[in-house]
Amino acid sequence: MISQVSLRRIAFSLLGIIMAAPLLVVFGVSVNEKKSLTFPPQGFNLGWYGDLFRSADWSGAVLNSAIIALFSAAFAVAIAFPIAWFNWRYRLGWVKVVITIGLAPFLLPPVITALGFLSFWTQTGFYGQYFSVIVSHGIFLVSLPLVSLTLGFSTLDASLPEAAATMGADNRVILRTIVFPLVRPYLISGFAFAFVVSLNEYLIAYMTVGAVLETLPMRIFNSLRYGYTPVMASASIFFVILTVVIFSLVARFGDLPKLLGANRR
Repeated sequence: MISQVSLRRIAFSLLGIIMAAPLLVVFGVSVNEKKSLTFPPQGFNLGWYGDLFRSADWSGAVLNSAIIALFSAAFAVAIAFPIAWFNWRYRLGWVKVVITIGLAPFLLPPVITALGFLSFWTQTGFYGQYFSVIVSHGIFLVSLPLVSLTLGFSTLDASLPEAAATMGADNRVILRTIVFPLVRPYLISGFAFAFVVSLNEYLIAYMTVGAVLETLPMRIFNSLRYGYTPVMASASIFFVILTVVIFSLVARFGDLPKLLGANRR
């Protein structure tokens, strides 16, 4: 008789194989010797990964995506941190309303949010500007650091500000010397989540700057129109590797399950 533990392991192993199979196919295509999207790969060639950074079109798209993701994540954190701080420090009713509003963009279908940003930037005359996609991504992704930071603040002892205040510390000193060091892992994880999602986001970027600026996801989709090359598969694997590295660093320097809301008492 097969034990329940063995059945569970077999089930999880099969599930892992099924989930990994598409990625293995994409990796096989990315090392194909010939300039075609064929699997199994015919030969072995890592040169397509080099083309991802040597080609001006591809390297420019990678740079655009990196810059947009970096500033978008920073903008999202800049919005989320004071909201989460005020909610924890003062317990005001209007702050909870603001948090609900902050969660709304990420809960809506992305195409609706993208159309809203397209209409706004077109009406204001700033369509196609670098900052328009950064602001759009920052607003769209503010839910991620907002949830992470709210979780982080909820783990803090509410008596800390009062204890520090009795020692003569004002709000700025309390925030800088006590609160910020304690919630820093949650801030970093929220930044990382927003960065990764922004890096992979297509619809909002296409609706706000698609006609004048090309990000890596847009470059991949545009390449499908003009020819199939293994560089597209290399870009996909690059996304996966970068995501794994970022979340591995988050897991290494912080408690990832706790940052995701698990292990709470």
